[in-house]
Amino acid sequence: MQTHDTRQQRQQTDIFHRLHSGPGPLVLVNAWDAASARIVERAGAPAIGTTSAGMAWSLGHADGERMPAGELLAACARICRVVSVPVTVDIERGFGDSTQAVCDLVRALIDMGVAGINIEDGVLPGMRELAPPEILCERIGALRQLDARFFINARTDTHFVANDDPAARYQDTLRRAQLYASAGADGIFVPGMGSLEEIAGLADAVALPVNVYAGHTKAPAVDVLAKAGARRISLGCGPLQAALGLLGRIATEAFDDTAHDAGFRTMGSEMIPAGEINALFPSTP
Repeated sequence: MQTHDTRQQRQQTDIFHRLHSGPGPLVLVNAWDAASARIVERAGAPAIGTTSAGMAWSLGHADGERMPAGELLAACARICRVVSVPVTVDIERGFGDSTQAVCDLVRALIDMGVAGINIEDGVLPGMRELAPPEILCERIGALRQLDARFFINARTDTHFVANDDPAARYQDTLRRAQLYASAGADGIFVPGMGSLEEIAGLADAVALPVNVYAGHTKAPAVDVLAKAGARRISLGCGPLQAALGLLGRIATEAFDDTAHDAGFRTMGSEMIPAGEINALFPSTP
C-alpha cells in the first residue's frame, strides 16, 4: 500500500484546514473510486471526500460498515494514488470495536496521505438508539493524540433516529456537537439537518465549521446554505445514486425492443471519450 512522506501529508492537511475558512464553503462532490475521484478533481474540486455508502456499494456491500476494513483501505489507497488534492475519508463509526482498532485504521490512512476523516457516533448495532457520545469523544481524543493536525469531522446522527420532539432533538444535536468539539474535533457534521434556522443556530453555538448534507433533491443551493452558516457542504452518495439512475436508463433503453430504432441516445449523450478517461491516469503503466 502506498505510503506518503510526513511532510507531504502535513501539507495536504494544512491545505484542507484552510479550505474550511472561506471565502465560500468547501463543497465536496463525494467520490467512490479512483475514476470518480479523478472526474471530480478534473471538474475543479479543491479536495476529495469519499462516500462510505458509495464505496461500499461499488465493492458489492451494503452500507453500514458491512465492507471489510481492508477493502476500504485498498480503495482509499487507489484514490490517493491518482489525485493531487487533499483527501478525506468517511470511516463511519471507525470500522472497529475498540478505540485502538479505530486508531490503527486511521494510522493506515494517514500513512497513505489522507488529510482527514468523518467519524460518527451512529446508531448502536441491532438497536434504534444513538450510541452514547462518550464513545465518540474517547475515539476523537485518541485520534487527536495520534496526529495533532489531522482533520477530524465529527458526525452526529441525531436526525437518523425517531424523535417526535424537534426542539429536544436540536438540543441533543447541540450537546453532542459541543462535546465532540471539546474532545478535539475540527468540524461538526449533522446529516439530515435541513432547517436553515437550525443550521444557523448550530453555526453560532459551535466554534467549528458546520458541515451539512446536500445529496438529495430538496437541498438548498450552496449560497443559501452558506448564508445560513454552513462552511462545508457534502453531496455524499447522491452523485453515485444519480450515476446509477443514469445507468438504469441506459440499460432500459438497450433492452427495450420498442426503442431500438432510436439507437442508444441516453448513453451517447453522456459519454466521456475513452481517450479523455485514459488521460486521467497518465502515470499508470
